[in-house]
Amino acid sequence: MSKSLARVTAALAAAGLPGRPVEMAEETRTAEQAAAAAGCALDQIVKSILFQGVSGRLYLFLTAGGNRVDADRASALAGEPLGRADGQTVRAVTGFAIGGVAPLGHLTPLPVWMDPRLTEFAEVWAAAGTPRHIFPADPDALARAAGATVAAFCAG
Repeated sequence: MSKSLARVTAALAAAGLPGRPVEMAEETRTAEQAAAAAGCALDQIVKSILFQGVSGRLYLFLTAGGNRVDADRASALAGEPLGRADGQTVRAVTGFAIGGVAPLGHLTPLPVWMDPRLTEFAEVWAAAGTPRHIFPADPDALARAAGATVAAFCAG
């Protein structure tokens, strides 16, 4: 088991979440790939999108698979102008590579917001630290475990 997967598995257990990572036959790097692998709707996929503030701090936005983060809304929540974080910074701060960033189990605690669209489902699926592992979760329980605040930050 990779260090990333082990960290997510431990974080799920510590949070009391019953879902466990599932290894998929195909990659789950994109929301579309993950939805196909899980056999669920695109919006049931939790995308972990990281933005970096002008201060250098990272912010995590848990977004429904079919939605896009609105940079102005996200910046208003963060309290500073935001831009997309690069892959090297994401890995250094979270311990995960882009395409496998989990919503919890990060090396460094981050401010986290969750797209309200995710709370409309009984179950959502999120990355588990690798490009082939995802896990199911109740969205409200996931928000609590990730320390996420539900807020509107998506375009449209």
